[in-house]
Amino acid sequence: MMNKLITLQSRPQGLPTDETFAVKEAPVRQPEENEVVVKSIYLSVDPYMRGRMSAAKSYVEPYRIGEVIEGGGVGEVVESRSEQFKPGDKVLGMLNWQLYSVHNGSQLRKVDDQVAPLSAYLGVIGMTGLTAYFGLMDIGRPKAGETVVVSGAAGAVGSIVGQIAKIQGARVVGIAGSEEKTKWLTEQLGFDAAINYKEEADLSAAVGQACPQGVDVYFDNVGGAVTDAVMNHLNDYARIPLCGSISAYNDASGKSDIGPRPYVKLIKTRSLMKGFVLGEYMDRLPEGAKALGQWLSEGKLRYEETIFEGFDRMPEAFMELFNGSNIGKMLVKVD
Repeated sequence: MMNKLITLQSRPQGLPTDETFAVKEAPVRQPEENEVVVKSIYLSVDPYMRGRMSAAKSYVEPYRIGEVIEGGGVGEVVESRSEQFKPGDKVLGMLNWQLYSVHNGSQLRKVDDQVAPLSAYLGVIGMTGLTAYFGLMDIGRPKAGETVVVSGAAGAVGSIVGQIAKIQGARVVGIAGSEEKTKWLTEQLGFDAAINYKEEADLSAAVGQACPQGVDVYFDNVGGAVTDAVMNHLNDYARIPLCGSISAYNDASGKSDIGPRPYVKLIKTRSLMKGFVLGEYMDRLPEGAKALGQWLSEGKLRYEETIFEGFDRMPEAFMELFNGSNIGKMLVKVD
């Protein structure tokens, strides 16, 4: 059985291009004892992958040139030498950018497509939903009546953050990059207000108008000029979970991430700014999964997905993340 996989061909300088990736074919390895062969159904593309394409030091090892791109996926077991799984089982794991993958049974988790669509296990009740949950609830700690601002609010993480904040009784303001996205946030997800940062000549003034009582929690997915604007409106003891900085991921010069220094504002307001990654919460994942699953079943969480059809479109889908074209979670449905 032949496999198709996508590898890192070169480290991008700035935005990735088609030349960043290479498509290869190779035989699927026969499973050994306690291993299974999984056929991919949905594969995830996520902004953090851009950081792993760089050789710079980070919280996770960079991708290696010539090796398959690592990432999450859901798939179906097609061959098993493990007592834990049988052919036909649906599983979640690091399936990577390939049609077929071979795994030890301990590397996979069974999922039930009768409980939720398979794609949801990569989004609202998967890594992105859990990232939203722990970043907001553990660092942001929103209280009823407080104002929560979310950048990248129409993305996979941001859209869930805002809804969880509403469940906690907060007033929620989302920042996104199109009128379509801001309408979706307010009309479909229940955000109290939304700002299209691309249409605001004075973004700080727009934040002030949308947040007349100031900002108590700022969930930051973007960084850059958007964060500079929000920082002007922090209340005393504000909390700032730092989830991402997508505005700077493709800046080869390193200059776009230099802006107003926030230190004085943080000191004057006694605010907390803390970076985090989901890996810090591995021992608490059941807590987050239980809460997200309950809210989803109760109709308190809604989600959207942008799905590209066909394995060969993995690089295209990934590059579209940085054009801001997606609403909600970006996925590729493997044909």
